[in-house]
Amino acid sequence: MINSKRFITLIETETKLSKYEGDDVDPSYFKSLVGSLRYLTCTRSDILFSVGLVTRFMKSPTTTHLKVAWRIHHYLKGMLDYELFYSSSKEFKLEGYCDSDWTGDTNDRKSTSGYIFFVGNTAFTWRSKKQPIVTLSTCEAEYVAAASCVCHVV
Repeated sequence: MINSKRFITLIETETKLSKYEGDDVDPSYFKSLVGSLRYLTCTRSDILFSVGLVTRFMKSPTTTHLKVAWRIHHYLKGMLDYELFYSSSKEFKLEGYCDSDWTGDTNDRKSTSGYIFFVGNTAFTWRSKKQPIVTLSTCEAEYVAAASCVCHVV
């Protein structure tokens, strides 16, 4: 990884991962690689969504999934000189944001929704999860994401 190419984005734009795309790879190697990435998500919240995406393919990984996992490693290498800065704040206002993609999973057409909550300037909880239902429109996918966000804050 030391002499590898650096990336400034985690995943290429418009990347859609599929179960049946590419040749099979060794599952134990892929699990080890993704496991190390999952460990890093404890301190690097910026990779959380991308790692969650490749984690969906632990059972039968392909070369395409492996390339995405390696791209996350290369992204981390490119970001070694950057830091996440948590500033102190005297303002304790609760803010929350949510979003979803519509039919982001090409295998079952389910959307992924996520949210993040801040108190002052500090993020204290976040989540990115595949929705349990298939939505028929972007509006419906956003509504499901907002409902999940509101349930968490209550």
